[in-house]
Amino acid sequence: MSYFDPAAFVDYLFNRFLLGGVLVTIGLTVAGVLGGLVLGMVIALMRMSESRALSIPAKVYIWFFRGTPLLIQLVVIYTGLPQLGLKFGVIGSALIGLILHEAAYLAEIIRSGFMSVPQGQREAAWALSIPKTTIFWRVTLPQAFRLMIPPFGNSVNSLLKATSLTSVISVEEIMRRSDMLMQEHFQILEVFAAATVYYLILVSAWDIVQQRLERYFGRSVARDAKPAVVQH
Repeated sequence: MSYFDPAAFVDYLFNRFLLGGVLVTIGLTVAGVLGGLVLGMVIALMRMSESRALSIPAKVYIWFFRGTPLLIQLVVIYTGLPQLGLKFGVIGSALIGLILHEAAYLAEIIRSGFMSVPQGQREAAWALSIPKTTIFWRVTLPQAFRLMIPPFGNSVNSLLKATSLTSVISVEEIMRRSDMLMQEHFQILEVFAAATVYYLILVSAWDIVQQRLERYFGRSVARDAKPAVVQH
């Protein structure tokens, strides 16, 4: 008796229906990251504001969305909000949930990146009468972005896998389509082994992108770290 059918596993690995789920997963991840970055930047700036009217709502937002499971957030958005007159489709609910959840984490990553840039550099730029906007774009942001890359990469990695939770509200990504195939053919190991391979490929591909980003933005630091050559 065979407990695992390699031929069936290969068939699922190249199954068009399952490959369609991979595209949905990629789309959810990209949209979640981009939307989370935009909203996260706004929340981070509010969080760093000296105005309590801005900083307190930002703190509450981060506390709430980091303190509650993404699964509950998705279910509330999809099935709870319609009771209040706010109804969204399956994909819309998934995107809203992923973006709101991801923004809370990215806001803290962005804030920590800005806070890590030495204050003395900004003060030196102010002393040279450089406009604040120029200081932000040319001094603060490049250094902060380099420091954000490792935690940002981990957050993207986590979001990619967290998209599987959207299957609960019937989004047909990898997990949902795998479950549909499993219920149709009852080949649990073969179907989910193929799904596992897909996730590993996506995560590995993002790891390569992250490593290249770290090398690219770390070049200036590496140049500055090289010892000067002393000529005799």
